[in-house]
Amino acid sequence: MAYNILVINPGAGSTRVALYKDASPVFEENIKHSPDELLKFPKIIDQYQFRKDKIMDLLKSKNTDLKSLNAVVGRGGPFRPLTSGTYLVNDKLINDIKSSNYQTEHPSLLGVMIAKETADSLGIPAYFVDPVSVDEFWDQSRFSGLKDIKRKALSHALNVRMVAKLTAKKMNKLYDKCNFVIVHLGTGITVAAHLQGKQVDSSNANEDGPFSPQRTGALPTMPLVQMCFSGKFKLDDMKKKIQREGGLLSYLGTDDIPTVEKRIAEGDKEADAVYNAMIYQVAKEVGAYAVVLKGKIDAIIITGGIAHSKNFVAQLKDWIGFLAPQVYVYPGEGEMEGLAQGVLRVLNKEEEVKTYQ
Repeated sequence: MAYNILVINPGAGSTRVALYKDASPVFEENIKHSPDELLKFPKIIDQYQFRKDKIMDLLKSKNTDLKSLNAVVGRGGPFRPLTSGTYLVNDKLINDIKSSNYQTEHPSLLGVMIAKETADSLGIPAYFVDPVSVDEFWDQSRFSGLKDIKRKALSHALNVRMVAKLTAKKMNKLYDKCNFVIVHLGTGITVAAHLQGKQVDSSNANEDGPFSPQRTGALPTMPLVQMCFSGKFKLDDMKKKIQREGGLLSYLGTDDIPTVEKRIAEGDKEADAVYNAMIYQVAKEVGAYAVVLKGKIDAIIITGGIAHSKNFVAQLKDWIGFLAPQVYVYPGEGEMEGLAQGVLRVLNKEEEVKTYQ
């Protein structure tokens, strides 16, 4: 039996939608959202109806027969710490999201909500796979430097794990026998250390690591504290600044890499300086995670949407190439395929589904 699986993946600047027949995509589309469209919503959770309407409009334009679907899968968000795997979306998860019982705001929270409502209307199951909150940290990864604050395991776990397994296969090795430093270059950036099949440490795009198209990454603490207590900003204002108005968008007024590269080509020195600073910060983070693996690295892996930029990747490789015998590049993301395959393994009874509790 062939299974029809609707895949929904909300990201910071877009919502990706695909229809899979078993492991093969029937179509895949990327609905882009401008910063101006999204910033009018006070909180990410407020984008729910806006994003759902865009998805339904797309499905209608593709003449998609919703009644032919066997399952809907949404990208898993920053829920409480969970093991990797494929989970059913249940009412407890939806209630946790609606009551703000999650680790941080991220558009992926919307994925399971849209998947659940769509699936319920059709009488079929909704799933999520390898959520942002997959936690395999070892103990020393959790220390922040202040006893009151613990570092969180929040990352682009779905895509990172996909490319790690793909690279191990290319190298004719088992994933759980490999050591990788993996760089996911998206609207948010993850740099992760995979030690013999476990993600033992990673940057958290919302709280630390390099700055990215929309996020600040790590910030000097005292100026940040002074800004928080200046009386000019409320808590939600500061969250928006750090997670949605930072990085390239803060410096250059755009989060679009091709636009920045065009400005550089036209002689924009400020754009050139900011662009190179972002590459430099990513490279420093790769160096830090090389230390996590004590320099015993089988390969460095570069992935994510920004990896489509040959110039960005070439400059990054120039900084980090000495750290590993090989650097593999996978432009874009394997998240849609990863979501569909996770559901397919459950439907084919190759893997036991997990329940969010």
